[in-house]
Amino acid sequence: MTAMSSRRHRKRKLKAEINVVPYIDVMLVLLIIFMVTAPLLNLGVDIELPQSNARPVEQKQEPVVISMNSKGELWLKLEGEENEATTLDNLVLKVGAFVRNNKDVPVYVAADNDVAYQKVYDVLTALQTRANVPRAGLMSQPTGNVKK
Repeated sequence: MTAMSSRRHRKRKLKAEINVVPYIDVMLVLLIIFMVTAPLLNLGVDIELPQSNARPVEQKQEPVVISMNSKGELWLKLEGEENEATTLDNLVLKVGAFVRNNKDVPVYVAADNDVAYQKVYDVLTALQTRANVPRAGLMSQPTGNVKK
């Protein structure tokens, strides 16, 4: 009985260690997944610009580019940022604030060939009247560089 009672009363020392090997395995798997999927992300908006013989404009600053795809969805690319999907109201707020802080920044609208003229006109009007953009230009693709 003494041997049995001594086993019961003997206290085990608790270990204060964390096994980090499973966490490292999970992090490596996540790293590989992100490395494989990152190049597959669509960072731009696929639009087919109209052709033009106009000469390119020289820029001192990176322009604000508003893209409109064939469905009429709007995308905004501000200086140093990625393209982000937006609504007309949100576009007016962001571009208006950006232009107030950067008076000389050029603003361009790049619309797909298939977009109705009225939708492009609505964006240009909203930029001028609601966002107080003094000048907004239209982007085109030089003749002979058409993607098919």
